[in-house]
Amino acid sequence: MNMNQLRNLKDLIDFSAETYGEKIAIRTKQKKEIIDKSYIALKADSEAFSRTLEKYALRGKHVALLGPTSYEWIVGYFGTVNSGGVVVPIDKELPAADICDELHRADVEVLVYDSSYADIAAQVRRDCPQVTSYFEMQREAHGEDVWSLRRCLEENCGAFDEPIDREKLSVIMYTSGTTGKSKGVMLNHRNLIDNVVHLEMGIEPGTAVLMTVLPIHHAYCFTCDILKGLQLGSTICINDSLMRIAKNLQVFKPNTMLVVPMIAQVMYNQVCEAAKKSLVIPKKVIAKAAFGGNLRTIYCGGAYLNPEMIEKFRELNINLVQGYGMTECAPCISRNSETCIKEDSVGKLLPGCEAKVVDGEIWVKSSSVMLGYYKNEEATRETLVDGWLRTGDLGYVDDEQFLYITGRKKNLIILSNGENVSPEELENRISEDPLVAEVLVYEEEGQITAEIYPNEDYVAKKRIQDIQKELSDHMDEMNRSLPMFKQVRRIKLRNTEFEKTTSRKIKRHYGSNCAE
Repeated sequence: MNMNQLRNLKDLIDFSAETYGEKIAIRTKQKKEIIDKSYIALKADSEAFSRTLEKYALRGKHVALLGPTSYEWIVGYFGTVNSGGVVVPIDKELPAADICDELHRADVEVLVYDSSYADIAAQVRRDCPQVTSYFEMQREAHGEDVWSLRRCLEENCGAFDEPIDREKLSVIMYTSGTTGKSKGVMLNHRNLIDNVVHLEMGIEPGTAVLMTVLPIHHAYCFTCDILKGLQLGSTICINDSLMRIAKNLQVFKPNTMLVVPMIAQVMYNQVCEAAKKSLVIPKKVIAKAAFGGNLRTIYCGGAYLNPEMIEKFRELNINLVQGYGMTECAPCISRNSETCIKEDSVGKLLPGCEAKVVDGEIWVKSSSVMLGYYKNEEATRETLVDGWLRTGDLGYVDDEQFLYITGRKKNLIILSNGENVSPEELENRISEDPLVAEVLVYEEEGQITAEIYPNEDYVAKKRIQDIQKELSDHMDEMNRSLPMFKQVRRIKLRNTEFEKTTSRKIKRHYGSNCAE
């Protein structure tokens, strides 16, 4: 079997163990100690967890995983899906009540949790009677009502080999919607492994040292960092906190990363600040030292990326490569590459992925399109039409199969004169002003309104006295390049950040047309 013939996630684990053997698969840092796990160890431990589930009559159950990215989290995932169960990754940043709600809606009966979330697990015991079995990841010994995952792996080691139905539901992954309640996206082995196989990243197998910084419960992180990383024989280094990215770059010295635009911007800003202090040292020299010395490629997705950032990173001798996807497509739909790139595009459609534009909205079809939303037939009917996934994104595809995104359909502002305005287009333009930290554009009383949370550090640094006037001047300049119907006519300042999802996307409130 070669890496392009994988049919399910068990094939992935078997292939990677056979191909890469004792090579380091997962590298973690615990305090000052570096802990390595090989590809063979990952296969053995995941099979031990499959045997554990079988031993306690939990095979085929819905198993939730709660906690930060860890080796144990990954073992729990593969041990569940490769024994016929259904994994439900949970956002660890959610309030306990929301976690209980998602466990209930996904029919979870088993909770595997990081020891740092023992207090949440205690609340689940009180409020979620349908969850009857608990595994604590870092616990040393079994308790009265909880198993130690570590002990289970030791006690149940051995081979586990059962046929995999690649069409059967294997993952319920919640979306973090900006306008409503999260929905459980149903994915199977086919959805996930086909996405991995079709995603070409231009990485020579066995060469990548990848530092994963994104939340593992997101499809973007799990498919591109973990699944693709394992297929390519990468050493996957786990960053233990967003606050320690800079420090861990020095520890792990990765050559590859996957980030969202916000992280890319922070990394670039750090280089710029250091360059101002040094005056004589070139930015690319500063970047090489700051990023561990080996970083060559950063893959970026999850939100809008200003094309100018690609050139800025190129000046640092780093390739910033943009892609596009959504949880409902497991998640990758398109990607640029280091050798085939259009900087204002979110990339070329993956092999096997078709796209068409219906009333301005992008629809896609591929073997990675979800089965539907768990126990939500109405939302499924609205999103899946004859095998086509309605992405909700506005845009177009050029004659070379490169995809371009212009906004979100549900956010579209329809003016009284019939003109349509994409708020994202204006938000991206307004965000280019360093005075703007966050912005939300909407229609209020017939006028295009921009509500802005100013960049307080920039205000202090530049000693700006009249923020409203500064923003108005910038807006006037921007408006001169826009048609009349797109021009921003009203600016509102706010004293606090906008309410956001746990993935740091601003929540849009349509009831009042204003985020309070």
